Amino acid sequence: MACARVPLDEQQVTEPGPLGKERTLPALHPERAEDRCFVPYKPPPEEASPAEVEEFLERAKFITEDLEWLLALPHDKFWCQVVFDESLQRCLDSYLHHAPRGLDLAALPSSPAVADTQRSVHKAVFLTFLRMATHKESKERFITPAVFGEIIYENFLFDIPKILDLCVLFGKGNSQLLHKMIENVFTQQPSYYSDLDETVPTVLQVFDTILDKCGLQCEGAAAMEPMKLNAHKQPTAMTMSQQDLADLIAYLCDSTTTIHAFLDIFPAACSSFYSHGFISRLTSFYETAVPDLEKAVRKRNFDHKSLQDDLWKRLSHSCRKMVEMTHLLLHHTCLQPILEGDETRTSYLLQGVESAWDSVGRRKPQIQSKTSSSLLSNQGAVGGATAAAASGGFKAPEVREPEGAEGAVCPVSGAELESLLSCIRDLLPDLGEGFLLACLQEYDYNSELVINNILEDRLAPNLDKLDRAMPRPVKEELPSVLNNRSNVFDDDEFDVFRRDQVDMSRIWKGRRKGESAKELLNDKQHIEDQRARYQAYETVVDEVIIEPGDSSSAAYDLDDYDDEYDDTYDMNQVGANDLDGDTLLNRRPFTIPQVLRKGKVEEEEEGEEEQEDDTLQVLKDQFVQDPALLRERAEARRAAMQQRKGIRPERPSNVAGRPKGQGQTLETFLDRRKKEANKSRVSNHNRRTMADRKRNKGMIPS
Repeated sequence: MACARVPLDEQQVTEPGPLGKERTLPALHPERAEDRCFVPYKPPPEEASPAEVEEFLERAKFITEDLEWLLALPHDKFWCQVVFDESLQRCLDSYLHHAPRGLDLAALPSSPAVADTQRSVHKAVFLTFLRMATHKESKERFITPAVFGEIIYENFLFDIPKILDLCVLFGKGNSQLLHKMIENVFTQQPSYYSDLDETVPTVLQVFDTILDKCGLQCEGAAAMEPMKLNAHKQPTAMTMSQQDLADLIAYLCDSTTTIHAFLDIFPAACSSFYSHGFISRLTSFYETAVPDLEKAVRKRNFDHKSLQDDLWKRLSHSCRKMVEMTHLLLHHTCLQPILEGDETRTSYLLQGVESAWDSVGRRKPQIQSKTSSSLLSNQGAVGGATAAAASGGFKAPEVREPEGAEGAVCPVSGAELESLLSCIRDLLPDLGEGFLLACLQEYDYNSELVINNILEDRLAPNLDKLDRAMPRPVKEELPSVLNNRSNVFDDDEFDVFRRDQVDMSRIWKGRRKGESAKELLNDKQHIEDQRARYQAYETVVDEVIIEPGDSSSAAYDLDDYDDEYDDTYDMNQVGANDLDGDTLLNRRPFTIPQVLRKGKVEEEEEGEEEQEDDTLQVLKDQFVQDPALLRERAEARRAAMQQRKGIRPERPSNVAGRPKGQGQTLETFLDRRKKEANKSRVSNHNRRTMADRKRNKGMIPS
């Protein structure tokens, strides 16, 4: 068995041999590796056919199970399998080569099973590389650092291309673990730094290849190399095939994304890239290739609009990564050493850069520059400016205009003005802020020029007359607008400008929370508020007994005098002013009761009854009236109505006309033609048409 606290490379293990006889072997020996075949990885199918999806799921399941078995092995067995199992290395390499990158994940099938399986494989591969980069797992399980570096280097467990792929695949969300892993690999095996130096020219060759495919050439390369004879026959971004253009942009996107991920996770590699002139080559490539590629993507006619959108997205992503790469290189190789050293030197250098910008017209004359302090707080300013210069020029930021000294309007913000003052006072602490504000205003807020003129005693005459210890002028505070305002809601319960406390329970936005129609109907508070008012009416006294000697007013608040008594009619004689002749007999005629009537009245009533009987008899006889009479009455009513409405009555029809041989009038001719045209509507003239109509509707069997 292995001894405790002995590195794995020095351990000896005793185990049975093939013939059953025990033998002693080193802990790292090829015969100790298990005979297991790791299948290579294939990416998920783009077109999700059931057969291809099933094949991917089965293959990914095998890889996940094999890697989980590998991770569960003890320390010595794990390293024997990693070092001596070539199928494992082929499996891991295939995943690094073919695993989908960030922009490729959108094209994967939307199947949940495929997504879950891909995540499982991704996690297992990352944990495998993480354990492979760890030389010490515990106090008892470790490898000598020098031997560990030799093992991973000689067996190609890690190399620069693998590290680049690891950064682009696993960098999102695992940047800290990746940084520790790569840092440990480079620390235990410094030979990787020399490999990185040899890799940078190959990375630069990527940009040259893209330029060559587009028929372009960098300015520096054009000066050193002669133009090829067939250069004019080279296809350009506008003339090459759509597939070639798509492959070229995908190649550029993958390369820039990978390099940026590596520099972002392992900043120590920035010095190697910087030493090979990577920034100048990158900016030259940007200025030469990007405009042509953007023009081709925008103006070419593509077979599918989705292809054009995808190419534009990848090209924009590549441009952003190139800008961020420049930022990283400038920050870690140029700015960071200065920022960690002398602040005064930093201010001087940054202001020199600003002056250079002003001299070439990169900024407007009145917008001088940000101060060293503001640029120090924004360490990406120089990187962003360089990248912007690579894309065609520096665009000055929008500038606000606060009030400076003596009410003058300055072209810098308040924070930038304070930074300028702080920068100058750090070098010249004896000068007053008022004097420095006047100097800045005189020299267009250029702190470098102010410092230079003060030290060389070359200030303008108007500044020499000022007191150099002059304090900063105090700004007069304007009266508050709230004190002078006038509003109809002043001093109400919600006036927050005059009240320190406001009942916030009565303020809400939108519908009041917790309030419902049921609660509103069940709220009987208004009844409780009215209860005291109606309690005075609860006691009803039917009879009041007053004892002798008691006062009625004392008992039940009774009083002999009632001020509410209505005495309007006490002095009036009702009916006294009526007229004498205005009696009920004059208003209603007298009628003799029936029992007191005599014969004459009976005869009159009998005559009335006979008249009524005759009327009823006439009505009965006329129950079916003469049609001709009814037509005459209807015609009379129609004529009266037309006369009221002003309608001219129709001329009567005359189709008979005059006797034969005497000729016919025009009216007769027109009436006959009208009758001939409309006779099919009446009588039986249209019976054939109606029969056909019924037959078509299925009313009559065919």
